Amino acid sequence: MSLRLFKLFTIFVPVVIIGGFEYIRHEFLLNYLTMEAGNFSITVITLLLSYLFASWMFQSIEHSNEQLTMGEARRAVYEERERLARELHDDLAQTLFFLNVKLKQGNLEEAKAAVSEIDNSLRQAIFNLRTPPEEGTSLEQRIHKFLNDWRLITGIELQEELEMDENSFTPAEEVQLFGIIQEAFTNIRKHSMATEAAILLEAQSDAWKLHITDNGRGLQHTEAIGKKYGIELMQKRASELGATFELKAITDTSGTELTVQAADRRN
Repeated sequence: MSLRLFKLFTIFVPVVIIGGFEYIRHEFLLNYLTMEAGNFSITVITLLLSYLFASWMFQSIEHSNEQLTMGEARRAVYEERERLARELHDDLAQTLFFLNVKLKQGNLEEAKAAVSEIDNSLRQAIFNLRTPPEEGTSLEQRIHKFLNDWRLITGIELQEELEMDENSFTPAEEVQLFGIIQEAFTNIRKHSMATEAAILLEAQSDAWKLHITDNGRGLQHTEAIGKKYGIELMQKRASELGATFELKAITDTSGTELTVQAADRRN
């Protein structure tokens, strides 16, 4: 029901019913109802009417809000899928061009590596598009499934610690947070040459923290390859979550550490 119709119902329905009862009372029921009985009757009718009308109105508003929330979640999922499709297209185009060059040069080892990279990219893309938030699984289950597939694809040893209260995030927030995790672990697979990685995600209703580390080659020439590492994208997602973002080297020669966190979310 539209907002305008809500307003009209709120204004006119109580007036019509109460006014109609008063008219009938004075025109036809004065010989049957005393003044005290009439006043009591109109009080009971007003109370009952107010309760029924308010219950109906708030249920309608709650239903409308649920539809808006679901619509927002679906929109966020569709936007994420469009981004993944563009990213997959660009990634495959670059890798296929590289593969074509290496085949022409007769460099079969690097050509095999390019084929393996295409296979990994497709596997991750299929998984990403297969598990949207509205399918009913929890965020923790989706993250665990993604990390398990990532571990099998990469062969990198992974320490996983997920501690989340129920309903710590809205559906739209889940999409953004899941996107940060995907981007971070995609970068580890593609660029870090790591053999070990770890993730810690702690979330309560008022605060949460994401911490990801690896023992790879570190942030070498980060300024020159920032877009390649997807740092700007992760920073944007963190900003939309109202969270701080920090990416730094663990040591001068190896390892990276990503920390994204939000505190005092009730304020």
